[in-house]
Amino acid sequence: MANPISNASNAYLNTVKQLQGGDNAAGSSGAGAIDAVSGAPSFGDVLKQSLSSAIDAQHNSEKVSAQALVGKADMTDVLQAVNNAEMALNTVLAVRDRVVQAYDQIMRTSI
Repeated sequence: MANPISNASNAYLNTVKQLQGGDNAAGSSGAGAIDAVSGAPSFGDVLKQSLSSAIDAQHNSEKVSAQALVGKADMTDVLQAVNNAEMALNTVLAVRDRVVQAYDQIMRTSI
C-alpha cells in the first residue's frame, strides 16, 4: 500500500519543479484553463499561481538580503521581504497539509 504522505509530497515537489522549470510537463491539458460555466480560473491555475507567488517571494527575500550585505538595502526592507516569504511558505505548507489530509481521508473511505 502506498504511503499517502509520500504520494502527496511527491506531487508537491513535481509541481514546484514544473514552476521553477517554467515548462508544463502535463502538456496543454489545463494550463490557463478557465471554467466555462463560472468564468473563474481552475483550481490548478489558482494553485500554480499561489506556488509561483511563494517562490517569487522567496527569491525577492534572497535578493534583498544580498543587497543588505553590500549596504544597498535597509534592514526594514530585509525584514519585510523575509516576513513576506515566510508567510507565503506557511500558506503553501498549510495548503499542502490540507491536501494530504483530504487524500488520506479519501483513501480511508470505504466503497
